[in-house]
Amino acid sequence: MPSLFDPIRIGQIELANRIVMAPLTRNRAAPGQVPSPLAVEYYRQRASAGLIISEATQVCPEGQGYLDTPGIHDAAQVAGWRRVTDAVHAAGGRIVVQLWHVGRISHVSLQPGGLAPVSSTAKRAEARTLTAEGWLPVSAPRALRTDEVATVVASYRHAARCAMDAGFDGVEVHGANGYLIEQFLRDSINDRSDAYGGPIENRARLLIEVLQAVAGEIGGGRTGLRLSPVTPANDAGQDSHPQALYEYAVAQLAPLKLAFLEVVEGATGGARDFAPFDYAALRRHFNGAWMVNNGYQRQMALDIVTSGAADLVSFGRPFIGNADLVRRLREDRPLAAFDKKSLYGGGAKGYTDYPTVDEGAAA
Repeated sequence: MPSLFDPIRIGQIELANRIVMAPLTRNRAAPGQVPSPLAVEYYRQRASAGLIISEATQVCPEGQGYLDTPGIHDAAQVAGWRRVTDAVHAAGGRIVVQLWHVGRISHVSLQPGGLAPVSSTAKRAEARTLTAEGWLPVSAPRALRTDEVATVVASYRHAARCAMDAGFDGVEVHGANGYLIEQFLRDSINDRSDAYGGPIENRARLLIEVLQAVAGEIGGGRTGLRLSPVTPANDAGQDSHPQALYEYAVAQLAPLKLAFLEVVEGATGGARDFAPFDYAALRRHFNGAWMVNNGYQRQMALDIVTSGAADLVSFGRPFIGNADLVRRLREDRPLAAFDKKSLYGGGAKGYTDYPTVDEGAAA
């Protein structure tokens, strides 16, 4: 049976092991939403992961929802990310970028021209975001016109091409955590009456069109997707029929032969049993690598891969304070805690200054 530490091929990407660094927003981009030199070191330190999924990275200026998050849509951003990918590859790692559009989880101060954020709806979310003035309630959005949706899809396609130019091994489309794609998917948010609202087939249309565009641009074997079927993150109320919704959406993606699907089980960063959902039934609709996420401890991760119930496990918070997480898991070493105060924004403190097992022992 496979082990957590065995190599695996997902689509067109060869991985040294099945431990994945999950996407982690850290709010340290340089002006112009360009990855900073610190980000180069941060990702290089964690290159022993079988795969790194980068922090969420906006596909267009309107896709930004938090202060100092990076983009992947212009030449300066591509150049900044190229320094990151070169460093990860030199250290023997693999890295994909998470493509992100926040939709209504934004603030007018972060939007081009100070305009309202766009979404599936004009309903404001009960959520907060990080701005230059600190944490503030998100702004009321504007519902995208039907004819504007194609422009959003084109932004994902363009960002996927930029990702290849930046040297990434692939991309992960962010379809989770109450951001734009999920704002279309869930009928708790989507109140449209056009071709992108109403029945499941319509609400899943944006997700499907985005994945078709991205896979059409760079190949399904370099394309992944993150979903969170029941998470309440960012005021994402439960869909009235989540099992039917997500099974339909995933089944429609089968012809694309995607490299992987990362599924957040339960509430993101919270209870795994937050709401009932049959993840095994969802997996039966997917023909690529199955990646699980949310609160996995060492033994849980070992067991689920050995059982064949998952191909890979992604770890988020453990990678913050443990750049050498793969070694710590392999040798069953204690995990270091991370500093919550330095999660968002700042410099090297709480970002690149965590000691490895050997450095900690030497101290």
